[in-house]
Amino acid sequence: MIAATTLWELERVTFRHPQAEVDTIADVTLAIGAGRVTAILGPNGAGKSTLFQLLLGTLAPERGAVRFKGRALRDWPRRELALDIGAVAQGESEPLFSVREIVAMGRYPHLGPWQRERAADIAAIDAAMARCDVGDLAARWISTLSGGERQRVRIARALAQAPSVLALDEPTTFLDIRHEMTTFELLRGLRGEGVSVVLVTHNLNLAARYADDLVLMHRGRIAAHGAPADVLTQSRIADVYEWPVAIVEGAEGEPQVMPLSGRGR
Repeated sequence: MIAATTLWELERVTFRHPQAEVDTIADVTLAIGAGRVTAILGPNGAGKSTLFQLLLGTLAPERGAVRFKGRALRDWPRRELALDIGAVAQGESEPLFSVREIVAMGRYPHLGPWQRERAADIAAIDAAMARCDVGDLAARWISTLSGGERQRVRIARALAQAPSVLALDEPTTFLDIRHEMTTFELLRGLRGEGVSVVLVTHNLNLAARYADDLVLMHRGRIAAHGAPADVLTQSRIADVYEWPVAIVEGAEGEPQVMPLSGRGR
């Protein structure tokens, strides 16, 4: 019986991309809790983005089962799933629309065919743009924005959806320090509002500061899963990332990873 606090459950999930010589995801069993910020970490090629796609149902496992809220993911109608999960994937290419039109797409699951925006939709769109600091870009064409600005627009689109779960793959890619920090602050604030957050990130130190749970991946498997202090150990990080590190205490008592010189390895 799956606990009511479990969002996703993966049971012995395996997936291999076409023409790949080895499994991208290999026999992974994992439970992701509700009401928490969960960060998926790992070096390049560890399988993070593939795991993310399996969670969203954009990829189907070759073996094993993926369940969302106790129900097989394949049994969820896409529109019903879209009402629950706001997603920001890697490498999205937006059509030629204005920023406001892109953010407004987040309201589509709430609207019927050809239905006009209601007051609640307008309020949700405006609030999402304000929270992601893109309100002043509303009339700009998406094609005229920088990579960081586009990323903030994508997050605003997901927020406009008013989901109970926010799933993001590398949400701070291209962002400067201020917007990277405000994004992580936003995600932790959303958790306080009852939104569950799952994100893929390369930033070990911000994940340790802002996430409740870390999932560390290595060669398609789960190397560790748990609280930041339990996952980010010196020997484990050095082994997974194949580089010497030290673990120091951060400003909030969280573990912080300090890469060391590679000389003498």
